[in-house]
Parts: sequence; structure tokens; C-alpha cells
Amino acid sequence: MKDHHSKANRARVLADLNALRAIGAYKTGVHRPTFSEPHIHSLQWLLQKLPEAELAGEIDGIGNVLGTSAKAGPKLLAGSHLESQNFAGWLDGPLGVIYALEAARVINPDPSAKGAVEVASWCDEEGHFGQFLGSRSYVSDVTEQEIDAARDRTNARPMREALQAAGFAGRPRRTAARGRHLGYLEAHIEQGRTLEGANLAVGVVTSIVGIWQYRITFTGEQNHAGTTRMKDRKDAGLAAARLCVAIDGGFPSACGPRTVWTTGRITLDPGAPSIIPGRAEMLFQVRDDSPAIVERLEACLRELAAETGTASGCGVEVERIRTGKPAMMDEKFQRTIEEAASTFADGKSVRMPSGAGHDAQVLATIMPAGMLFVPSIDGISHHWNENTTDADIVRGADVFVETCRLLLAS
Repeated sequence: MKDHHSKANRARVLADLNALRAIGAYKTGVHRPTFSEPHIHSLQWLLQKLPEAELAGEIDGIGNVLGTSAKAGPKLLAGSHLESQNFAGWLDGPLGVIYALEAARVINPDPSAKGAVEVASWCDEEGHFGQFLGSRSYVSDVTEQEIDAARDRTNARPMREALQAAGFAGRPRRTAARGRHLGYLEAHIEQGRTLEGANLAVGVVTSIVGIWQYRITFTGEQNHAGTTRMKDRKDAGLAAARLCVAIDGGFPSACGPRTVWTTGRITLDPGAPSIIPGRAEMLFQVRDDSPAIVERLEACLRELAAETGTASGCGVEVERIRTGKPAMMDEKFQRTIEEAASTFADGKSVRMPSGAGHDAQVLATIMPAGMLFVPSIDGISHHWNENTTDADIVRGADVFVETCRLLLAS
């Protein structure tokens, strides 16, 4: 290890992460949904930390925290998010925010370091109100109408009401000054087992998957569960179950090596044990970094749904409700993360795609972007058992700070 590089203050990084862990603590994780009291508390906590990094901070009109530097020279934007999924983990989001803060604290006051790291905490990456609303707002991709229509997925609270209660209503939504930043860097826990399984320290993200979502509705015939003979039924619930099985049978021959698909919710109407469901709704999702593969799978999905509807005597509708463009990470950023990993992680890095969505894919639409992963214990995430060893956390912080310095110096 080259000691002439100033490194992350490891104790400070762990202390900050644990301070955030205490805000909205739940079991061994956190419950910090967007615009909840703990989430607002965490934003204010970060705001108070930014002067340590010689950054002027503000919370904007959509709940993004932005720390800007008056230092001359190139600027690198870095960050992640502070809200959590419901009853979830303590590192998903905060790890990237604290790494960004630490890089800014190490680099910005250093007269020998070139330029400055600016810090962002993007609001609602976890999608309580919408899709990447904070980072999309920053790249000018969220309309006022979208905010008007946004509702909390858990309790249907209007986003306008939540912004008002948080004290953010009426503030301007900050947008990127094009050309200000040489790029965006984000760190995250892997949320998978690749790094841990191969005893590696750092994942160098090559691409971030696109996410395509569908609402599939079967319409059958609601009827009495005791008096309707089996041969006379048009059971929408049974049709939905058949489609789930048909997808698992048909998709493997058409998918790519890393394609994943999930039926996340099935709702039966009217949903009573003595009534044959007259309607069934499935929420179904496909993830891949190749749009061509997803197009092929969508055609397959529509065909399987039609066949299942016919076999079940039900009408069927397949509606695409979300499309996600995959994002490629910048080659120079990938090489720079590898160079930093060679110094601070014994070169124990691997290039890998991200199967989860991240704000970096939004920022990549307007500037070069890169991501680095640190290992997740047992690959667990979106659960309060989510964890990473202190050794992996602090090593990742060293790699992140060095990556920032190298990018600014190049």
C-alpha cells in the first residue's frame, strides 16, 4: 500500500454509518421510508456534515441534498441515497453517501489535491413515490405534473403533502449545470453474492440493468365456489397461477445469461375463499442489460398470456407500465476504480454488471458515470439482516477516495 496517498479516515466512516443507522433503527437495520420523520432527520444530519468537507449544502424542492464547492478546478459529483425500503437494511444508500462525504472531506481541504468532490443524496431512489424522482429531477426529467400525481405506494399519501410537511415545498428543484462535473461516481453494497463468493473486495460496475414492468390482467367469471362445477369455471386466479408456471417454463430458452424475472404481486378479485375470482392482476418484472433480449421476452410473455387465457376461458390484457433503459458505465471510470483497487485492495476487483437499479443510471444520461460495489454478507439486501464487514467497508472507502483523486487529477 502506498502510504503517501491520504486515505479515508476509517473510524470516521464507520462512526458516520452507525450514526445514520441509529436514525430510524429497526431490528439490525432501518425503517426510513421517503419523507418519513427519520428520513428528513437523516437529510438534516447530512446537511450539517457538509461544511466539514468545505461544501455549501442545501435540501432542494424535491428532497435532494446537494453539497457544492467553491474551490477552483475540476468537480466530481458523488453520492447515493439516504431513505430505505420499508423495514430494510442500513447500508443500501448510506454507504455511497458517506463514501462521497469522506472523499470530499479528504480531498477538498487538501491544497495538493486537484479540484473538488461535490456530494449528493438523491431523494426516493427506493421508489416510495416514483422511479428515481430525485436524480431524475436533477437531470431535468421530472415534470411538476408527475409530482402532482405521485403517491406513496404504502399509504397513498400525496407527494405534495409530504413535501409540504417536510418543509421543502416552494423550494426550487436544483438541476445539473451541464459541463460542471467531469462525471458521477457512486458506491453501493453489491446486494448479491458474487464478490463474497470469490473472496473479492471491489466490484467494478460495467452496466446497470434496465427494468421492464408489466401489469397482466385476467378477466374470468366470478361465481359461487360451492355450486359451480369445475368444467364450467372461468377462474381468473387459476389463469394467473398457470401463467406464472408457463413463464418459468418458456423464458429460459429465450433469455440471456443474466436475465431475471419476478412476479411480485398477484391480486385476486373479490379475494374471498368461497368465490371464484372473476379478475386477477399480476405485477411482473423483467431485468436485463440488453433491450433486444427483453423485446424477445415480451413477445414470449404476450404469447404465453394469450395461450393461458384461452386455455382458462378468460380474457387477458398485458400492459407494459415501466421501461428501463440500461446504462453503460464509463470505461475511464472503470479503469480508474481498478487502478485504485490495485493500490488499496490488492487488485481484488472484478468487472461485473449491476442487477439492481441505481441513481448512477440516471446521471449517466448526462455525464460519464461509474459505480463500485463492496461485498454483501450472504448477498442479503432489502432486509434488516443486510450487512457488510467493517474491513470491507473501510477498504472500499479507501478505494473510493483514491478513485475520486485519480479522476480529478486526470
